[in-house]
Amino acid sequence: MMEPVIRCSGLSKTYAEGDLRTPVFDGLELAVARGETVAIVGASGAGKSTLLHILGGLDTPTAGEVMVQGEVMSRLSNTARGRLRNRALGFVYQFHHLLPEFTALENVMMPLLIRRTPEVEAKEAAASLLARVGLSARLAHKPGELSGGERQRCAVARALVTRPACVLGDEPTGNLDERTAAQVYALMLELNREVGTSFVLVTHDRKLARTMDRALELAGGRLRELATDEV
Repeated sequence: MMEPVIRCSGLSKTYAEGDLRTPVFDGLELAVARGETVAIVGASGAGKSTLLHILGGLDTPTAGEVMVQGEVMSRLSNTARGRLRNRALGFVYQFHHLLPEFTALENVMMPLLIRRTPEVEAKEAAASLLARVGLSARLAHKPGELSGGERQRCAVARALVTRPACVLGDEPTGNLDERTAAQVYALMLELNREVGTSFVLVTHDRKLARTMDRALELAGGRLRELATDEV
């Protein structure tokens, strides 16, 4: 049986401030298969973003472990963890986090340049993916010259340019209008089918959650798989 792209076991997170302890979740178990799409839903403040950051190695759990492509995140040095993130994961947030001083093309090239891909090859891959998201005429535009939907499509291209094993999305279209959001989601799911990239998306959009292979609800510090009629 193929190793899950991401697996977490016994995952707990508690925030401590002085004597005050605030548990976020406790003993979570999750396995994401290659090519699987998973939605995580739940009320604001339930810990969805925290969970996503821990899965991506951007935050550390209080207990338990996260494995990405068979490697335990907590056992890696910061440098090795960064390399694993760059190789295996892509990230899309509600706000695009594009670098304002760089063009769309340069922003999408960046993850490839970090992994020392030759510049010509990185430029070709970035331009190809930007064309796929409908931005072939905007390669030389900086983020401030793009619309909100264009910036988010550029951010999706950046997340996918390395052909990661899994993309982690935190409300990736939360600040877009319904039509543009639908276009961005359709693109992500198309690339999921084409490349085999897994997606774990935190979303309030139940319509989107219904299009995913699985929908999980984070509530009361626990993850529960939702039946089709509950989504």
